[in-house]
Amino acid sequence: MRAVKSKDTGPELTVRHLTHALGYRYRLHQSDLPGTPDLVFAARRKAIFVHGCFWHGHDCKRGARIPKNNREYWTAKIGRNQARDALTFRRLHERGWMALTLWECEIKDLSDATERIVAFLGPPKLN
Repeated sequence: MRAVKSKDTGPELTVRHLTHALGYRYRLHQSDLPGTPDLVFAARRKAIFVHGCFWHGHDCKRGARIPKNNREYWTAKIGRNQARDALTFRRLHERGWMALTLWECEIKDLSDATERIVAFLGPPKLN
């Protein structure tokens, strides 16, 4: 488990490349915001989180799978992650921010991911 990264993961890099190609500019991992969002669009007061399906308990095939070994531990851990995510979204909302979660399984279909990003962020600003 030590090899599991929390920053610069494959799905996160895919979202970063896609977002940049669409013309959006962002900051990475802004630590002064709750939850340290993966992508931060400060001028728009919006943040994007890229979550792994297993680690955050998504309801897809991969996220619904619980390991057979040490089942109680993993159930509790994923539950804590979900509770922390809900608290993070609530704290961001209290500060006047909007947040979007992009799931690892959703990023595999780039056209759907693109639509969700554009719908969330609005049109990119022209320089």
